[in-house]
Amino acid sequence: MSAEGKCCHVEQSKARDPICGMSVETAGSKHCSEYASQMFYFCCAGCKSKFDAEPSRYAQVAPVAMGVHSQSAHVSPEHSSAIYTCPMHPEVQQIGSGDCPKCGMALEPMMPTLEEDDGGEARAMWHRLCLLIGMTLPVFAFGMLPHMSVSLPNAWRDTVGWFEAVFASVVVLWGGAPFFARGWRSLRPWQPNMYTLIAVGTGVAWVYSALAFLLPQIFPPGFRDMHGNVAVYFESAAVIVTLVTLGDFLEWRARRRTGEALKALLGLTPKTARRLSEHNEEHDVPLDDVQVGDVLRIRPGEKVPVDGVVLSGASQVDESMLTGEPIPVTKAQGDALTGGTVNQQGALTMRAEKIGASTLLAQIVAQVAQAQRSKAPLQRVADRVAAWFVPAVIVAATLAFASWVWLGPDPRFAHALIAAVSVLIVACPCALGLATPISIMVASGRGAQQGLLFKDAAAIEIMRDVDTLVVDKTGTLTEGKPSLASIVTLDQYSREHMLGLAASLERSSEHPLAKAILIAAEQEHVLIGDATDFQMFVGGGVSGQVMQHHIAFGNARWMEKLGVAIDSEIRSKADALRGEGATVMILAIDSKPSGLFSVSDRIKADTPQAIADLKAAGLRIVMLTGDNAITAANVAHTLGIDEIHADVSPAGKAAVIESLRNQGRRVAMAGDGINDAPALATADIGIAMGQGTDIAMESAQLTLVKGSLSGILHARALSLATVRNIRQNLFFAFVYNALGVPLAAGVLYPLFGIMLSPMIAALAMSLSSVSVVGNALRLRRVT
Repeated sequence: MSAEGKCCHVEQSKARDPICGMSVETAGSKHCSEYASQMFYFCCAGCKSKFDAEPSRYAQVAPVAMGVHSQSAHVSPEHSSAIYTCPMHPEVQQIGSGDCPKCGMALEPMMPTLEEDDGGEARAMWHRLCLLIGMTLPVFAFGMLPHMSVSLPNAWRDTVGWFEAVFASVVVLWGGAPFFARGWRSLRPWQPNMYTLIAVGTGVAWVYSALAFLLPQIFPPGFRDMHGNVAVYFESAAVIVTLVTLGDFLEWRARRRTGEALKALLGLTPKTARRLSEHNEEHDVPLDDVQVGDVLRIRPGEKVPVDGVVLSGASQVDESMLTGEPIPVTKAQGDALTGGTVNQQGALTMRAEKIGASTLLAQIVAQVAQAQRSKAPLQRVADRVAAWFVPAVIVAATLAFASWVWLGPDPRFAHALIAAVSVLIVACPCALGLATPISIMVASGRGAQQGLLFKDAAAIEIMRDVDTLVVDKTGTLTEGKPSLASIVTLDQYSREHMLGLAASLERSSEHPLAKAILIAAEQEHVLIGDATDFQMFVGGGVSGQVMQHHIAFGNARWMEKLGVAIDSEIRSKADALRGEGATVMILAIDSKPSGLFSVSDRIKADTPQAIADLKAAGLRIVMLTGDNAITAANVAHTLGIDEIHADVSPAGKAAVIESLRNQGRRVAMAGDGINDAPALATADIGIAMGQGTDIAMESAQLTLVKGSLSGILHARALSLATVRNIRQNLFFAFVYNALGVPLAAGVLYPLFGIMLSPMIAALAMSLSSVSVVGNALRLRRVT
């Protein structure tokens, strides 16, 4: 069904633009469409046109009028104006923060803003965790004393018992309150999850322990040890609550960072623009007030506010945030400008042509936001299993109770209660809860030792499945710094003499290519003189007097304007250098061409071996770059890369990766620039170079601190070992439960007269946790 451009009144005053995520006033809106019986509102005609072209694509992830959401969820009062969604279930959307009704996970905003976050939530979570740890450690220590055959004096037993009971009760009832609330809410739509397991396990352990501590006389002899005491399990309940709180805190911190990349992108755009009136008067206006057709002035050092075209002036503009290429681009009348790029030298006037969500930068932000939705990680297997595990355990406990009441020996009720409680205790999900987090913690630490910074658990899990590696050229395969590659002499002057003349002239220039010449001259200890009558020609080159010679240094087109004769032989040599991926500049001495300077971005020293090793490991290597085809082909040929995509925009990079994924490939993208952010987010796993931009590292799930592609091989090995370890842990946890539940129910009693007491059940639960932790620690030896 196609979208229709008709609007209707809604009670809500604001809606979220499904294209760019901006908040839009619905009253009197001129830009709206109806699709699938829902109204969608837009900030401008550009967003509306994009939606109308593919409504089904954007309607799936678009929040409709504020207040309308696909599924009810628990709402918190704070942040009431933003739309929040669940990373695991994107169909769950609501106004304001809260918890997902399906998995219990905390919701997160669909689109971050540049406003500073209130740190109150982080401090509250951290303080809660510290208090829980402080209260749980002594409870755990005292609870383990009986298992270590440590006997306290009679005078101390009551005091220690009350201390353990009070502290554990505070941990469970106060610290575990959010888990009980989430577990309760999971029952109303009947979608049991991990929090259902936690609530049942900790609740039964605490209630049983509280009764055993306060009213031990109600328990029959079968509940008592050889000394006549009824065992309590306060430490089990407290430890579970504290560990789950720790896991939730670490996960919250990792997920909170996913919005930093978008904030950094949003921060590239200036907050104001300098607008020229019809009378040529200049005024700084808020960026939101800029309209299509406005004439704006961009002074040296300022950012371009919106997309448009140059009306007058000439300058060098740094577009590295878009292209990843370090060399600024010459801009003159009629050339296009992109919002967020930086004007370096001259003053420009421009006409605004695209504003708001229509700008290229806004489209990049929208793409990154859409691609950053969390994938289903392996640790959520506990939630999937919980759908049948929790009911199965409850059914098993009920059947055990009924069987003992019906068939068991006297006292039947006491034996039935022992069996039911033992089943619930032995099935307590401590090992199940530890199975994944402990492996992830050890693997993350081991990765950090190897210079591999994984952003979250999902990155560790996904890395093992990668079969296609897409690499950016500049800064990933190459050093990302222009440097002097060679000098070709054309007459009697020596290489050193020409380098000295060029460096003497370039001392007065701030161009990156000039810096490459000066660095080369300093490294070769070439004599650098003084230049007089210095002139700089934007987009052409520089000229001046050096050592009583008139020197001109620039590109071939500018040389022709100066009247310098460039014959076919010189052109052929220049083309050959360009074929090697270099930028060529000509040095003219007294109007005669004397040398060709090639400046290029060198391939990293370890890149050839890394590419060879990756190919040997079975990975398909694809090079993706915004650079020209000749340069890209040269680099690809040097490194033995057969598949290349050149002259590709940021959106185009993301499209190529999406195409590979549609072919069934598991794609990793390695890049270092802002222009790589959409591609890094679109890939199954984004890999950032350690020396790259902050935005690239925030968009990526893995950062190679050393900036070497060889780290990808180590990351894959660690990923394989970690996933294998997690599966082993889950296997151990479920085997303990699979064996423990029947034993606790009393299947051995008819044959051997053996009945598992709750104390043994708790010990078995503790052993399952120990085995999981011990197995996870083996990851420290992965190389």
